[in-house]
Order: sequence, then C-alpha cells, then structure tokens
Amino acid sequence: MKIGFFTACLPEVALSDLVKWASSRGFEALELAAWPVDSSRDYQARQIDTARFSQEDAKRVKELFAEHKMLISALGYYDNNLDSDLKVRKQHLDHLQKVIKVASMLGVPYVGTFVGGRPDREPGDIIKEIGRVFRDIMKFADDHGVKIMVENCPMDNWQRFGLPGNYAYSPELWDALFNEIPSDNFGLNLDPSHLYWLGIDYVQCVKDYASKIFHTHAKDTEILRDGRQRYGIFSRQIDPTPWKSGWWRYRMPGMGEIDWKKYISTLQEIGYDGVLSIEHEDPVWEGSEEKVKRGLVAGLRHLMQFVV
Repeated sequence: MKIGFFTACLPEVALSDLVKWASSRGFEALELAAWPVDSSRDYQARQIDTARFSQEDAKRVKELFAEHKMLISALGYYDNNLDSDLKVRKQHLDHLQKVIKVASMLGVPYVGTFVGGRPDREPGDIIKEIGRVFRDIMKFADDHGVKIMVENCPMDNWQRFGLPGNYAYSPELWDALFNEIPSDNFGLNLDPSHLYWLGIDYVQCVKDYASKIFHTHAKDTEILRDGRQRYGIFSRQIDPTPWKSGWWRYRMPGMGEIDWKKYISTLQEIGYDGVLSIEHEDPVWEGSEEKVKRGLVAGLRHLMQFVV
C-alpha cells in the first residue's frame, strides 16, 4: 500500500515542482486533479490540462514520475454529471471523456468523479438517470482501458439547500448504482470521513464492498459537539454555507476521529494494495502553500505508522 495525496489542494503549484516536493517528503503517489481551465469550483485544480494534452505531454509526465519514483494513482475530476441544465451537463461529460482519454495515454488505471444529482427529481428517478448516463460513460471508459470510480461525498447543499448533490454516499445508494451499472470496472473511491459524520460504519463498508474499492481517500472528520448542540444533525439553517455544517469539519488524518489503524488493517485484510490518497480539506491547515504542505506531511506521518 502506498500513501499519496490529491493535488487539488495545491492548485498553483506546477506539476514538476509538486512531484519533486512530494517525493522528497516521502509520498509515493499522486492523484492528479484535472478540472477544466475555466472551472470556478472550490477544491479544484488542473495539474493536467486535458484539453491540450498530447502524446509528447504524456511522455514528459511519465518520465517526470519515473525520475522521482512516483506513481500516478488516478486522475480526478469531480463535478455534477447529472446537471439539470443539459448544456452544462454536456460540458461536464465532454470534459470527463477528455480526462478518460488522458488517463489512457498515461497508463493510469482510474478516473475519479461524482455521479452527481439534481434537485428537481425524486431519488429513485435520479438513480435511473445516473444509470443511463453512466452506462455510456462506462462504454467510453472500457474502450480506453480505464476504470471509473465514484467518491462517496454527499455534497450536501451543493445544488439546493437541504439536499445531497451526489447520490453515491451510502451503501443503499451504492447497491442501487451497482445494480444500474453492472460493470466490474465501475467502483468506489472510498472516503471514510463522509461515512463517519453520516453515522455509517466505515470499517464494515470496507468488508462489505471489498471488490468495489478501487482507491481510497484519506481524510479525517472532527465532530464539533458544541455545534451539534446548537444546530443538530440537519446543520445550520440561518445563513447556511455548503459543506460547513457547524457540527463537523474535515481534518488531516490523525487530527479527527477516524481509527486509521483499524481502517488500514481492514483494507489490508481484504487484500487492498492500492493507494491511500490524502484529500486535504482541513481548514486549520489552509491559507497558504506552506500551511497546506505542512498539513499534508502531518497526515503522511500519521498514516505511515499503520502501513506495513
């Protein structure tokens, strides 16, 4: 098992500098962010510009990673692939195809994304529509030798307050999705941080979905007891902010409440030998490149205790 991180947390750092720094600090893999140049989403970046990526670029990137003995664990582009505005949806899906093509050029096995959601449909209808959209995505990915993995972040309040924005956050929804998209090449980029605040046993999920775990994020969760006392589990209602519930927040591994020893040992038990990719969304270690990097190194040091 290797430890890496998702590069979306360092959007201003050039890929060559990022690979050199990561290698020097003991990381062994990078999950490369691949959003479009004109994207305005938070927590997004483009260390790989898929719109203008050539075979020569692929050769250069492969040589860069080989020189520093690093692995590209996946390419990541997480947006709403079910946008109710069909023009916007087409833009997202067209870009996802570009990401898949570049992953194939680089020999990267996985592309991570969201299934997404839409607030104008009922959950059952949403799952059916995801099935229709993603069966086409899977055909394209299969043709390019790439597997698709969805992350289990609820993206609460993303499209409308009070609703999830990504219908892939629970075992109930995973079962529905895997039924709609019955492909061995469609699986999970499992992130225990979301499961924890949702009250779902993340260790049991590792056991129950072993064959579907292609990749895993390493992000911690801290429960803010005073916030839960004030807001309750439905989160703050006055002046709500997406992803800022008031009663929990994301932290670096080791700074929250995830039992990383148990999580990692369970991954090892099921035979997972992939990458633990730190996803940095810790507000304590944000604000500057230096702080982000210090947070990443702290997370690495904590995880290294349990990877054997």
